[in-house]
Amino acid sequence: MTLEGVLSPAERKALKARAHRLAPAVWIGGDGLTDAVMAEVERALAAQELIKVRAAGLAREARELALAQICERCAAQPVQHIGKVLVLYRKKPEPKKAGPR
Repeated sequence: MTLEGVLSPAERKALKARAHRLAPAVWIGGDGLTDAVMAEVERALAAQELIKVRAAGLAREARELALAQICERCAAQPVQHIGKVLVLYRKKPEPKKAGPR
């Protein structure tokens, strides 16, 4: 990822290719972005860098707003929004290396 935290076109293309085979990790229902949904998104991003979110119960404008809110609250980057599927990316932090004993 670039220093500014924005994905370059090449990075976005590679992430789209990786996301193609993924199943949605989180489903957003008719209630929209509840605290439970946000907790699930956070959990999914902690486990995997790249996730799909299916926003079946939301209108197009609401999906765009939900994508922006999720990215802001979870410090994630939007990769793709096609139909009712949102693809999000958040780089995992580098594991700390153990020092000499």
